Amino acid sequence: MNNVFVYCEITEEGNVAEVSQELLSKGRKLANDLGVQLEAVAIGSKLSEIAQQIIPYGVDFLHIADDERLFPYATLPHAAILIKLFEEKKPEIAIVGASSIGRDLAPRVASALRCGLTADCTSLEIGDHTEPKTKQEYKNLLYQIRPAFGGNIIATIINPDTRPQMATVREGVMKKEIVSDAYKGIVNNLEVDSYVDEIHFIVKIIERHIEAQKINIKGAPIIVAGGYGVGSKENFALLHELADVLGGEVGASRAAVDAGYTVHERQIGQTGITVRPKLYIACGISGAVQHRAGMDQSSQIISINNDPAAPINQIADYTVIGDVSEVIPKMIKYYKLNSK
Repeated sequence: MNNVFVYCEITEEGNVAEVSQELLSKGRKLANDLGVQLEAVAIGSKLSEIAQQIIPYGVDFLHIADDERLFPYATLPHAAILIKLFEEKKPEIAIVGASSIGRDLAPRVASALRCGLTADCTSLEIGDHTEPKTKQEYKNLLYQIRPAFGGNIIATIINPDTRPQMATVREGVMKKEIVSDAYKGIVNNLEVDSYVDEIHFIVKIIERHIEAQKINIKGAPIIVAGGYGVGSKENFALLHELADVLGGEVGASRAAVDAGYTVHERQIGQTGITVRPKLYIACGISGAVQHRAGMDQSSQIISINNDPAAPINQIADYTVIGDVSEVIPKMIKYYKLNSK
């Protein structure tokens, strides 16, 4: 009762999705702050080995719904199981990955339970709140933090009166950390037929086509990212050349993607992907809060910009003031000369 719950998404390969692993790590920290236990939910088929991937993250109770009808993901049965389980267990907090599945599932659960839901959070913390008008005090609320109003502000959202406090978080926002491979948790195998009815399987998946991801910059140790300040699609080719000599990948801000300089799959930020490379080279990027939300956890940041007052310079470890079209060719030249 009143524990922290994490919904664990299952991939096509039968593994726990990386975003769910990240949320398990964050869920463990939230549970520690509240002095409660961490519970997880896995729904799918052939999940006999799934506990080994989940419990080491510090999960005290793992609820498994294993049935061949539950894979691939379908909205109605997954929502029915989660709603009934939450009604039984009454979690304090429930967090879900902001994947295509999570964005479909979480709003349905929140609507059925009539509780609040904050989408695409960039941070989750525990804190107190005093209502200004009534002076009523609330202890240990979930601060659901995310950019709002087009990224012009960072909003802290709370659900003081409804439970569970629900939030979705995108992949890459939280750091993945295993507590211990020897961590002991209890596995609860749910009786699926007591959670779903035939009506929940009224929609049948007849055929599926899955296209492999062509660009994967999330795991790249070095990212060379370009913004609108790069100036043209032709100049973006310089970023690809620099990334090639450094052994990295090319990313972009939303402004660069909207301008047609590169494809959407390379977009980094609140409406793109979140990355944590060892080195992030920001070329012609102003540094709006939406973009910083997707890269500010990089180990080291180099900014190349002709505007000394650009917001990106505030979080950069090194700043090069200059034109991208002049600086990048020099970086390529000197790296080739001084690398083995």
